[in-house]
Order: sequence, then C-alpha cells, then structure tokens
Amino acid sequence: MITTHQNQYIEVGIGSEQYALRIDEIHEIIKMQVITCIPNTRSYIKGVINLRGKIISIISLRARFDLMEEDYNKQTRIVVVNFMGEMVGIIVDRVNQVTSFSNIQEPPDHSGNKQNAYFSGVGHTEVGLVFILNLTNILQE
Repeated sequence: MITTHQNQYIEVGIGSEQYALRIDEIHEIIKMQVITCIPNTRSYIKGVINLRGKIISIISLRARFDLMEEDYNKQTRIVVVNFMGEMVGIIVDRVNQVTSFSNIQEPPDHSGNKQNAYFSGVGHTEVGLVFILNLTNILQE
C-alpha cells in the first residue's frame, strides 16, 4: 500500500544506510557525551547521561540492528526522542537533514526477520531509499 505523507522527518545515517525519524518524536539532537555504563543490561543499551539534570537512557542504533560498533567521531550524535513519557537517547553516526517524503511505502515483508519490525515505511528521495524508524518496536523488547 502506498500512502501520501507530508510529515517532516530527520534523516540520520548508520554506515552507508539512511533512516528517518518523525520530527515530532524528537526532543533534541546533541553531540556525543560521556555515557555512564549500567551493568547487566542489554547489549544495545549503552548507559545513561545527565541531560540538564535529567537522567536519560542511551541506546546504540548500530547495536540494536546487530551491526558492528564503530568509534564515535565528531559527526556522531545522540538523537533524544520522546517515548512513552520519557526521554531516550539514540546514538547515530550522523544527522543529515530535515526532509519530507511525497510517498511512503510499507517495508517489504520478510516473515521471521525481526528487524523489519523496526521500520514503519520506506520513503523515496532523489538519492535513494530511506527507512522510516518505528520507535515503539526499536525501544521496546
């Protein structure tokens, strides 16, 4: 099914792939900070940071997608999102731009592949496809 949306998205990158988050899900985008590790947590939960007096959990999108971790660099960002009344930080390799999609298609159905549940759709741009992230499925387990 093809749907037409004119919502705005923030396009982020992990490696050579492009992903997008709805702009209304984002609280703010910050530079990398020192993360305090939490013992005995899932591998994709990197720890917590203190963001202006509020402690927020930080996850790695690379680890969540079972990709190899890479060293952080000056383009690495934490995208702070609003999720179920809490703020959660998501580490991405880079933040590219604000964009909108003229049409969004459902992601391909590959039954049994849990990673497909991480996407709510696929947007088209002049340079390629952008997977739209489903925060609920990424942040809940």
